[in-house]
Amino acid sequence: MASSSQRAFTSATAVCSWKYEVFLSFRGEDTRRGFTDYLYKQLDWRGIRTFRDDPDLQRGADINPELLTAIEQSRFAIIVLSTNYASSSWCLRELTHIVQSMKEKERIFPIFYDVDPSDVRHQRGSIGAALVNHERNCGEDRQEVLEWRNALEKVANLAGWNSKDYRYDTELITEIVDAVWDKVRPTFSLLDSSDILVGLDTKLKEIDLHLDTSANDVRFVGIWGMGGMGKTTLARLVYDRISHSFEGSSFLANVREVHATHGLVPLQKQLLSDILREKNIQVYDAYSGLTMIKRCLCNKKVLLVLHDVDQSDQLEMLIREKDCFGLGSRIIITTRDEHLFVEHGIEKVYKVMPLTQDEALYLFSRKAFRKDDLEEDYLELSKNFINYAGGLPLALKTLGSFLYKRSRDEWKSALDKLKQAPDRKIFQMLKISYDGLEEMQKKIFLDVACFHKFYDKEEVIEILDSCGFVGTRIVIHVLIEKSLLSISNTCLSIHDLIQEMAWEIVRQESFDEPGGRSRLWLHSDIIHVLTNNTGTETIEGIALRLHEFEAAHWNPEAFTKMCKLRLLKINNLRLSLGPKYLPNSLRILEWSWYPSKCLPPSFQPVELAELRMQQSKIDHLWNGIKYMVKLKSIDLSYSENLTRTPDFTGTQNLERLVFEGCTNLVKIHPSIASLKRLRVLNFKYCKSIKSLPGEVELESLETFDLSGCSKVKKIPEFVGEMKNFSKLSLNFTAVEQMPSSNIHSMASLKELDMSGISMRDPPSSLVPVKDIELPRSWHSFFTFGLFPRKNPHPVSLVLASLKDLRFLKRLNLNDCNLCEGAIPEDIGLLSSLEELNLDGNHFVSLPASISGLSNLWNITLKNCKRLQKLPSLQLNGLLDMCVNTDNCTSLKIFPDPTSTCNGLSSMSISSSNCFNLIGHQGSSSIIFLMLKKFLQEIPRSLGIIDIIIPGSEIPEWFNNQSVGDSVIEPLPSDSNSTWVGFAFCALFVATATKHNSITFR
Repeated sequence: MASSSQRAFTSATAVCSWKYEVFLSFRGEDTRRGFTDYLYKQLDWRGIRTFRDDPDLQRGADINPELLTAIEQSRFAIIVLSTNYASSSWCLRELTHIVQSMKEKERIFPIFYDVDPSDVRHQRGSIGAALVNHERNCGEDRQEVLEWRNALEKVANLAGWNSKDYRYDTELITEIVDAVWDKVRPTFSLLDSSDILVGLDTKLKEIDLHLDTSANDVRFVGIWGMGGMGKTTLARLVYDRISHSFEGSSFLANVREVHATHGLVPLQKQLLSDILREKNIQVYDAYSGLTMIKRCLCNKKVLLVLHDVDQSDQLEMLIREKDCFGLGSRIIITTRDEHLFVEHGIEKVYKVMPLTQDEALYLFSRKAFRKDDLEEDYLELSKNFINYAGGLPLALKTLGSFLYKRSRDEWKSALDKLKQAPDRKIFQMLKISYDGLEEMQKKIFLDVACFHKFYDKEEVIEILDSCGFVGTRIVIHVLIEKSLLSISNTCLSIHDLIQEMAWEIVRQESFDEPGGRSRLWLHSDIIHVLTNNTGTETIEGIALRLHEFEAAHWNPEAFTKMCKLRLLKINNLRLSLGPKYLPNSLRILEWSWYPSKCLPPSFQPVELAELRMQQSKIDHLWNGIKYMVKLKSIDLSYSENLTRTPDFTGTQNLERLVFEGCTNLVKIHPSIASLKRLRVLNFKYCKSIKSLPGEVELESLETFDLSGCSKVKKIPEFVGEMKNFSKLSLNFTAVEQMPSSNIHSMASLKELDMSGISMRDPPSSLVPVKDIELPRSWHSFFTFGLFPRKNPHPVSLVLASLKDLRFLKRLNLNDCNLCEGAIPEDIGLLSSLEELNLDGNHFVSLPASISGLSNLWNITLKNCKRLQKLPSLQLNGLLDMCVNTDNCTSLKIFPDPTSTCNGLSSMSISSSNCFNLIGHQGSSSIIFLMLKKFLQEIPRSLGIIDIIIPGSEIPEWFNNQSVGDSVIEPLPSDSNSTWVGFAFCALFVATATKHNSITFR
């Protein structure tokens, strides 16, 4: 059985059978690093799947079969015909195969890059010469060369682009990408998964009418319908199709849940971050966030989707009015509550309707039989299930997946079960999948639905394992297969209707009294149970997450009857009294702002795996020894009343200890020294600690953080081999010396931070540490900075050999009092080094070997007052260069510009206050030589160069000179193909302020 609609779905999916939208053919030595690379990046940015061959691919006489396959799997081909294209037999074979494989019209896009189309057509010039050379070569097949000529002629007769018709390559590339996009865009309205395609084409057309992106106004468009109807899929598809047409875009998912859990500020931050493309946007409260939205976006054409809105204030504080956004903006809102649109004056509303009978039949068939047509033996049964689903996509998927590969008898049984309670509709329909689970699968599913939605999958598996479940990972996988859970960016997700079904199952355990249910997650239910002491042994988990502080008065005896409680999470709740009793059955205990000074004396949780009590009032955890062999983590961060750690004798399996911000912590129990499984030990900002155990045997230790422990003068001796020790933070401590025995233990270090300390006797072998790798942050890695100190004789650091740091990419040695000769000559062996910071040191010159750092593109030497000369910087093959020598007042010699600019597309040099440099070399000559060399090297009009050096006059070769705040200069016409850009020079006086910043646009 196959209806016309089903056949339409099948043919539609065939459109998406191409592996690539575009095959990119080009001559590598001509255009790979310039034009073709930028074209490829723009195609990729648009979401156009493009094949580009590997530059390391071995070139032989015959074309690689992988390339031939890629051509056949590509819908279109772009051929960049450049000067030397025809000199490559590889390119010509590629071209011939493209012409043979893509005989349909308008599948091949030729680009004539620095070659005349007529030369290609008539095979003159470099094209003709290359072909003649191929024919002369005895090894060439003359018949093959004839095929090459025919292929070139055919391509030359196709409509394409001539680079000589465009002033800038960027204009040409934009036009090419737009043309390709117009060709591939119709296929983007269909997703790869056929079940998602069902019924969407018609809906998309109707929403497009509401959006009318051609109109230059601001439009709010609402999408309304019940949960599980496909609003999210529809909004996401619209967003993916049109987001490229806007200056900025943002998809705010799960507004309802994020608001309920964390408030509106995170949503405002995401909105601004997505559109402004800034990661660290500061929003202090919802009102300041709204002000920022209005000010920052009022002139921007943006696309914004607010998914799953359920309250009017969400619209008020996120989008408010149309004048918050620039002309052409489109704001799409999805919700289950139509009245929100009425309140906000949104008139363009699309109601998502159920699937038609044909659409529902096709979707159900894909899930229940994994094919387009229903099986004849199941035809009537299938129609019954489809009718029961009522066109709800989620229900069709869930039921179909549940029935897959089950017998007719099982189908009949499932249908009979549905008919027992027809009034329950969606809940009863979704619960069938739940009823098919094993008992442990049911418990894990309910835990995820009630406590762990949007949590990282691996974190959830660890929590569930700690709660005593067996085979958690495979159970999660089964639940995903059964469409009960899904994965979104490594996090577990669950559809709203499925989650509500789970909640209803728990509510049915005790309709009238929440204390009789297995799980509590609603604020009102938890307050009721713990205030009125109605909890029972049925309760297994409680999770109260508040995004704002709240005060409450609970019954101190509230937990007395909860003998099966295994998970307790309470955040942001202030209580006047703490509990007198906590269940010994607890496995996960997370309670921020815990109100008592210690845990209840009767608390003996032998199964406890995680204890997290941040910002608590605890001054000590427990007295004596408590045996908790399963305890892996203790986190008492910012518990400012804590004065001593507990005895760890009975917790030998601890892996993580965090006391960060415990400012009154003084006593560290000596048993901490024998925690052989401890991986993380964090005493950051514990400013009252004066001493640590003399020796520690922590063979599993990975991270040891003493940052800000300003009274710690000595760190422990590390006993034994520590193969995993990767991070040691001693910054802003009072450490005076490093025990010599520790050097061997640090062999595996990847991060070492010693900034802000004044070590009296640093061992010479402290640096470098073999195979050290540095994190990305510019100021938090491998910091040797011995910052300004009271010591009248500051240490002058002398570096040992650096040759083993072959993977080092960023090295920060600023303010290390490095004098002449302190930097070893073998710094030139750091073959991976990209960024080098040597600010504020005292050397006169740098090792000549620095010129061998072929990947170094950023070197900063600010405030090196004694520096007199720089070595030559050989930056061949790099696209960018940045050199900063501001305030190097003794600098006299800058590297020869003619050896610095090779192959660069951008260059930035700043040498403000380097007056000796100008006295020796002259500002005019430096600028002219650099500019001349730069312009000679760039193969395209994408280059940018900026230079800041001292001077007193504009060089005379700038032909338009004037005094004032503006200069008007007519630009050459588009027909002037020799014009590559313009040079701008400004003379200014830097003020005496601490920071000066000059920007040119």
